[in-house]
Amino acid sequence: MKASTTKVTTVNAYNLVVLDMAGTTVADGGLVERAFASAAGRLGVEQGSAEHATMLDYVRATMGESKISVFRHLFGDEAKAQTANTAFEEAYATLVDGGLIEPVPGAREAIEQLKAQGRTVVLSTGFARVTQDAILKALGWQDLVPLTLCPADAGGRGRPYPDMVLSAFLRTGAVDSVRDIAVAGDTSYDMLSGVRSGAGVVAGVLTGAHGNEALAGAGATHVLGSIAELPDLMGELEAGK
Repeated sequence: MKASTTKVTTVNAYNLVVLDMAGTTVADGGLVERAFASAAGRLGVEQGSAEHATMLDYVRATMGESKISVFRHLFGDEAKAQTANTAFEEAYATLVDGGLIEPVPGAREAIEQLKAQGRTVVLSTGFARVTQDAILKALGWQDLVPLTLCPADAGGRGRPYPDMVLSAFLRTGAVDSVRDIAVAGDTSYDMLSGVRSGAGVVAGVLTGAHGNEALAGAGATHVLGSIAELPDLMGELEAGK
């Protein structure tokens, strides 16, 4: 009797790669700080004042966190936070429309290489969906990856919560275990999000807000010069797994 055979599809290690946008794959030239100044000004915080400086320090320290969460902390009142967040998103979108944004060198090529390796790539951000879409449109990246996520897509919680990474895991079905997820970002909040999700690779990149010490201190498994180095790292780790 002829034995029947069943084709088994194997899932490679690190087949799901969740990438941050601003500072990691997208260079925005400090637009976050400029948009924050506009948002704070709408609520009467004068640029150059001590209050503005203190708030800006907090914005820098929490790069990568959901922006509405940042404004809730700064203003302590939901209505004010929502007003500030709307002003921030409007200002940032205007700056993006003005052409003041570009890919991190080698970012698109890295994403294409990761896809060629058979990996599913997801882009995530702490911005609202309208801003994320404006960035994608400005770069011509609308069809670059199969899934893009903002906090609203993950129940409203952005980084440092793991929700966006776990949403990518659930929605793509690209891997069977969270240990086969790779996360990359430029902030300590990106690292915390990756660690809390259980991702096997949590890579920090030095093209954005935070340096080596902050990234490693937040749990980075690897620190890279830029996202352009990630495809080679993925190949090396997979070969050795």
